[in-house]
This record gives sequence, C-alpha cells and structure tokens, in this order.
Amino acid sequence: MVFDEPPCEIYNHDCFLKDDEMEIILTVVIIVLVLAVLGLLVWLIISNSANAARMAGHQASMSFLQQQLEALKTTQEDTKDKLQKSLQDGQNNISRSMQAGQDVLGLLNKQIGELQGTNKQMMQIGTEVRRLQDILSAPKLRGQMGEWSLENLLSQILPKGSYKLQYTFKDGKTVDALIQMPAFSVSVDAKFPLPSFEKIAKAQTEEEKPKLRRQFIRDCTVHIDKIAGDYIRPAEGTLDFAIMYVPAENVYYETVVKYAGETQDILQYCFDKKVIPVSPNLLYAYLMTVAMGLHGLQIEKQAAEIRQNLKRLNASFADFSGTWDILGKHLRNAYGQYDEGHKKLDRFGMQLNQIQAEEEQTNES
Repeated sequence: MVFDEPPCEIYNHDCFLKDDEMEIILTVVIIVLVLAVLGLLVWLIISNSANAARMAGHQASMSFLQQQLEALKTTQEDTKDKLQKSLQDGQNNISRSMQAGQDVLGLLNKQIGELQGTNKQMMQIGTEVRRLQDILSAPKLRGQMGEWSLENLLSQILPKGSYKLQYTFKDGKTVDALIQMPAFSVSVDAKFPLPSFEKIAKAQTEEEKPKLRRQFIRDCTVHIDKIAGDYIRPAEGTLDFAIMYVPAENVYYETVVKYAGETQDILQYCFDKKVIPVSPNLLYAYLMTVAMGLHGLQIEKQAAEIRQNLKRLNASFADFSGTWDILGKHLRNAYGQYDEGHKKLDRFGMQLNQIQAEEEQTNES
C-alpha cells in the first residue's frame, strides 16, 4: 500500500493537469462550436435574406406574370371575339358570294341557252346564205344583183327625173342606166364577168392563180370592148365615155391592179377605150358630183327665173310709179282747191257774222 501511494499522488497531479487541458480543449471546442453556430446562423440569415429577396423577386415576377396572363387572357378574349366576328363575316360573305355565284351561274346558263338558240339561228342564216349564194351563182341573177345595186345608188343620190333604167338606144341596144344631164348623158353598165374572179378566189394553189388571172383579164377586155362599142353614143347625146360599174370593192381592186410580170394593164386598157371602171364608193362620189352639178344647174335656172321676175317687177314698179305721180298731182290739185275753198268759206263766215252784227245793232237802235 505504501508502495502504491506515491504513484497515486503523481497520478492525481497528472490527472489534474489533464483536467485543465480538457477544459481548455473543451473551451476551444465550445468556442469553435459557438463560432460555427454563429457562422451557421449568419449563413442562415444571409441565406434567408437572399431567399427572401428571391422570393420577393419571384413574387414580383409572379405578379407581373399574372398581369401578363390577365392581359394575354383579355387579348385572347378580344382576339377570340374578333375571330368569331371575322368568321361570321366570312361566312356571310361566302354565303353572299355563293348566292351571287349561283345567280351568275343561273344567268350564265340562261345566256348559254340564248346563245345556243342564237347559234342555231346563225347556222340557219348560214344555210340560207349558202342557199342564196347557190341561187346567185347563175350569171343572170348576179347581173340582176348588180343592176339592183346600181339602181339603189341612183335612187338615193340623184333626182328621179335625172336618170333612166334599162334605156334603149335607136339600134335596140339596152344599157343598164343612163344618167341624163341637160346637155348630155352618160351610159352606165352593171354587168361584170364575176365567174373569172370567183375562180381566182377559189384557187387552191398559187400556181393556178396566174393562169386564172390571164383568163380574168381576157374576160374583162371583152366586156370593156362591148361597153365601148354599144354604149358610147355621141350621136344620141351621150358623152364620149361610158362607166363600167364593178359591184364589189375587192373585185374592183382585182380589176385595176397590175401584178408583177403581167403585160397587160386593165386600167390603162379601160382608159384607151374610154370606159371608166368604178366601184360602189367611186360611183357614189361620181353621182354626188353629178347631183351637185344638177343642183347648181337648178340654182342657175331658178336665178334666171328670178331675174325675169325682177324685170317684170321693175316694169310693174315703173308703171305704178307713173300712176303714183299722177295720183300725187291730182291730190296736190285737190288739196289746193280744198285750201282755196276753205279760205273762201272762212271769208263767207266772216261776212255772215258781220251782217248778223249789223242787224243786231239796227234792232237795238
């Protein structure tokens, strides 16, 4: 036991030293823990502040987002209303367009029906025209159509008594029309060789046309010779030329034109024979000139009649002037006698008054 005491004391001393160290360590640990707790509290406070700021930001964002959502909802509602209205308007427009389209289709169907009827009429007219062409293919009927065209122009422009149709000369030759002026007349022929022209128009190839053209020129020259020999009659009052009436403008052009390579000129041949070719337009101009001449002659005739009437009126006026002078002389004589009688009457009245005054004075005395 004695052996064990010193160690025990030493042990207690050592134990005492260890308790101080333990306290120091414990104090350090406590301080560290406190510091750690404080740091944690600071971190928590900072974190809570940041979280609070973030939450405030989130709340502001949420509020702004809520406002944006409300605005978007309002805009969506407006857009929805506008879309519904636009859709309704579009449906109404489509309905009206469809109705208008149906009306147009109905009108179009009606017009198509009318067009079909018109087409049938046109086909019928075409058939009648072809039938008329077949009828007019006879030379005699073609000549009658030319004569009818000539008669129509003459009746429209000239006075009725200034032309004669189917005029017969002394030797029995008959001209289609004779335009009569006061001192002369002009023969007009309306028969033209159209078959040769029709053959040219119906030629299938260009190689056929020169041959047909030569035949047309020969027929024209024969016809021109006939007009020059039969209808130019100066001895019977006609001028020394005659008119060859070509009843169509295209035929007239084919008559007067000269193509390259041709040796004979129909127009020059007409002039040499004193036969003037005219189309309907040229004949109209010529007849208008004749009508103006006839009008001028009529005016001149009327002026001559007016001059004769003026001469007779002048003579009558001279007779009336002499009679008027005599009447004036008689009137002046009558006025003089009237004035003299009036003066005598005044003197006679004065004498009567004087006698009456004298009688009154005698009676008073």
